[in-house]
Amino acid sequence: MYKLLLSLRYLRSRYIALASIVSVMLGVATMVVVNSVMSGFQSEMYKRLHGILSDIIVEAHSADGMEDHEIVQAEIKQILGDDLEGITTTVHVPAIISMNVRGQWQRKQINLIGVDEKTYGDVGDFSQYLLHPENRKQLRFDLREKGFDERIGDAGWPYRRMKASIERMQRHLEEAESEAPQDQFVHDAQVAAGDDQPMLREDLDDDLAVNIEAEQVDTETADFEITHEPEIPADEIAAGEEVEDSIDFDPGEESPFITQEANEVQQFDATESTWDGIVLGMAISNIRHRKPDGEVADFFMSKPGDDVIVTFASAGAKPQAINANFTVVDFYESKMSEYDSTFAFVPIETLQRHRGMIDPASGATAVSSIQIKLRDGASLEECCEKLRKRYPPQLFPYSIQTWKEMQGPLLAAVQMETTILNILLFLIIAVAGFGILATFFMIVVEKTRDIGILKSLGASRSGVMSIFLSYGFSLGVVGAGVGTVSGLLFVANINKIAELLESITGREVFDPTIYYFQEIPTIVNPFTVVWISVGAMLIAVTASVLPALRAARMHPVEALRYE
Repeated sequence: MYKLLLSLRYLRSRYIALASIVSVMLGVATMVVVNSVMSGFQSEMYKRLHGILSDIIVEAHSADGMEDHEIVQAEIKQILGDDLEGITTTVHVPAIISMNVRGQWQRKQINLIGVDEKTYGDVGDFSQYLLHPENRKQLRFDLREKGFDERIGDAGWPYRRMKASIERMQRHLEEAESEAPQDQFVHDAQVAAGDDQPMLREDLDDDLAVNIEAEQVDTETADFEITHEPEIPADEIAAGEEVEDSIDFDPGEESPFITQEANEVQQFDATESTWDGIVLGMAISNIRHRKPDGEVADFFMSKPGDDVIVTFASAGAKPQAINANFTVVDFYESKMSEYDSTFAFVPIETLQRHRGMIDPASGATAVSSIQIKLRDGASLEECCEKLRKRYPPQLFPYSIQTWKEMQGPLLAAVQMETTILNILLFLIIAVAGFGILATFFMIVVEKTRDIGILKSLGASRSGVMSIFLSYGFSLGVVGAGVGTVSGLLFVANINKIAELLESITGREVFDPTIYYFQEIPTIVNPFTVVWISVGAMLIAVTASVLPALRAARMHPVEALRYE
């Protein structure tokens, strides 16, 4: 009993003990806050990384893709059995997107991904990061009338019709303005030539039209014949000889050499039609900036309803550059810069058609990868190992990886950063432990006479030692307890504290033009909080061991000799 009473007395009467308690408290609180914030960021990052990547990815090595993907999918379903929840195919290729911004073309490098709108949402959290609420329910690459995010402003079909009408009016005005100077030029030239009654441009056009009609009459009455080679006998044709047919070309008909794509461009009406839809990563089109009044605003180089041009390589031994028109139908915002600034999604059939990944004879298609979603509770590593045994890399041109392996360098860097940060923060508590060690040595020297009296009255070595160990344990418990409570309160109100700091300093803690999250994410892990508190108490007790041993070994006669 006397040991506990002495420990409490030392704890209350020694102000230097308060400094030790504050040191332990600050160390524990700092570790609780930092670990909670790091866990929040890590969880958000994992969620977004996994949102775009399925559990297991089977990727083809060849740029031409995987031609037997239907057979592979059937075997995967058989191998995984009940562990399989969803499966889909994708086509991905590096590309360059061109956006017309105020009459100038802006270009960015992107990763173009062709997805199946019916099954792609089944293998990940892709759909929940789309801005349009209807696309979150079921992805469609069609332009919608309304319902877009308020940040975008005017978008969809009303915006597209209005923009197309304005562009059409501008073209008509430019044509009218370009004709006016020509009329004045003709008038001035005739006056200079001495013509008292100069002919207006309309009169010239009428005469020109009459001449053109006369020429057309002559053309229609003329006998147009294309000279042929001498006719080849029918028996030679039957024998397999090649015959070069003549072309009967009617001047009144459209040239047969105009391609279908050119016809589509000429006949395209933006007020009624769209190109194939494309979903852009938010940061591809969006530029977040700050207005003069300090308000953060978004500028969109293109938004739903605008047309863009995407340039990518065709499949095959000799890739060629392909330019394809697309209409923006929605945005993808995962708030991961790596994804939002590079990923763009189009229908997989469209990308296969443009790249030549469809066999014209059989209609068979090729894909770049197969993405697999496992049921909850299934072992990711075991399922991946089963597929690797079936498709060994030395026999099949496939790469089979889990989503964690594909993002291995990034995840390893984050984990290493968290580990190093914990070590550095734990050194703060270690510094507090050295403070406790120095304090206890001072107490032993100061209380030498008291220790001698206790031992002369019959106190054992273990009894004297336990006084100082209890003292150190008390410092650790109080410091760790107060630090844990302070840290949890700080975490619970961290966003309010951030706002307070912003109001005091006049600077934002997290600049919204750089960071896309609206508040600081935090996750409190009970296990982490417990081991931080226990670790702090162990450091405090360990720091008191050496002073306690010195006090326990002290001889009562030697302790009282100099008093």
